[in-house]
Amino acid sequence: MYKKNEPIAMLTAHDFPSAYVADSAGMDMVLVGDSLAMVALGMNDTNAVTLDDMVLHCRSVTRAVRSAFVVGDLPMGSYEINPQQAVQSSIRLVKEAHVQAVKLEGGVDFASTIKAVTTAGIPVVAHIGLTPQRQNALGGFRAQGKTVAGALKLLEDAYAVQEAGAFMVVLEAIPAEIAAIITKKLRIPTIGIGAGDGCSGQVLVQIDMTGNFPSGRHLPKFVKKYANVWEESKRGIEQYREEVKNRSYPAKEHTYAIDEEHVAQFQRLVDEQSSKNSQE
Repeated sequence: MYKKNEPIAMLTAHDFPSAYVADSAGMDMVLVGDSLAMVALGMNDTNAVTLDDMVLHCRSVTRAVRSAFVVGDLPMGSYEINPQQAVQSSIRLVKEAHVQAVKLEGGVDFASTIKAVTTAGIPVVAHIGLTPQRQNALGGFRAQGKTVAGALKLLEDAYAVQEAGAFMVVLEAIPAEIAAIITKKLRIPTIGIGAGDGCSGQVLVQIDMTGNFPSGRHLPKFVKKYANVWEESKRGIEQYREEVKNRSYPAKEHTYAIDEEHVAQFQRLVDEQSSKNSQE
């Protein structure tokens, strides 16, 4: 696809249903992002999710996917200590959760880690720009590469992960013009998230783009809301509650048929048993 200049469509998934719909909708790639910390586990940020969490959720995703290429995130704390730790964590995601590649955050500083994982035979997607696992070191969720020095650092990171063996790199929260230049300079595809249309492909968090959240929730500037799953689900559930309360559900078509004679006979036996018990 990269060689043909065909844009690569990537979407996150965090469990069997979300992976099933992403794959059925024709996604080229499915990312089991550590964003599952917030969208599936109720955590405040990605830093709290564990490798065990990722293995469990990646496993549920790969059970659903039939054609998309599945990438699993290495969570914070599973690869930073040394390259050997990263290899061990990556092997778990491949062997236990059956992902086809892993993703890790970091540029120049993690080139040796990427090299170690790829040398072990596991494909790596790099992630530079805004790296959510390091939000505290970046001063929060802020766009990166907005100065010449910042853009040069991003290009340095991009070259480093490419030479280390990454087959793809995610560019997050980067000015579109800078991301486009970096994309043209690389020989591996880039996947943008808040990085403009000059990237080789795009990724979004599924819950964000499908609108599966209550009104008032803050969304990053780059998110386009393509559906309103929350309101549709809420509407259906409210209708279900109302029909349960007024006994219009379940209707006759939602129940199993039985011969009336069997019902009458059962009623007689129950009545007889009740009468016998009361006499005793």
